[in-house]
Amino acid sequence: MAKRVYLAGPFFSKTQVAQVERLEKVLAEHPQIGDVFSPRKHQHEEYEMFSPEWQKVTYASDVQAIDDCDLVVALSDFDGADADSGTAWELGYAYAKKIPVIVIKEDDVTLNLMIAQSLTAYLHSVEDVADYDFEKLEKIPYDGAVV
Repeated sequence: MAKRVYLAGPFFSKTQVAQVERLEKVLAEHPQIGDVFSPRKHQHEEYEMFSPEWQKVTYASDVQAIDDCDLVVALSDFDGADADSGTAWELGYAYAKKIPVIVIKEDDVTLNLMIAQSLTAYLHSVEDVADYDFEKLEKIPYDGAVV
């Protein structure tokens, strides 16, 4: 059965958008993946961005998408910035709902221990997703330093 995926990760810089687009493509081509909800593609343009209405609709839509997904695939690279608080919240929410979390980290920056300890699988690149078995959901621990 095709898995429904929530794609978590920042998309605030050109580098981040390019990485999210790479992951969207890999997920779209994966035979075990059906629907992919990428918040980047659900910005509710009927409202002015960051207006109170936009905030409410975006929050509700993203929470509902996590509630409806089978797993979360998250990008944990932040293009030189500190961890993205939105991504961290999405991962914590998924963990609390007992939704498996696959974390991808391509940079060499240390991972937060809360993310490292709560993930189902840790992958070193977006391209590793193509070979991951989303039916088995093999546990692959994070193997680096934590903060």
